[in-house]
Amino acid sequence: MCRDCGELGVIEPATDVDHIEPHKGDRKLFWDRKNWQSLCHRCHSRKTAREVFHGGGGSKN
Repeated sequence: MCRDCGELGVIEPATDVDHIEPHKGDRKLFWDRKNWQSLCHRCHSRKTAREVFHGGGGSKN
């Protein structure tokens, strides 16, 4: 299930694996399973756009 949707009480299947902290090419961080979370495509796209266009960090947690 999508972690972000779940925090809002919405049940939505997860389709994407997201890196909580952007790996920025760091292979160790890329493969660190503790840095992964499940998101639906909509939430993943929104988070990625925030990181890329607004300089936002990882998750809101």
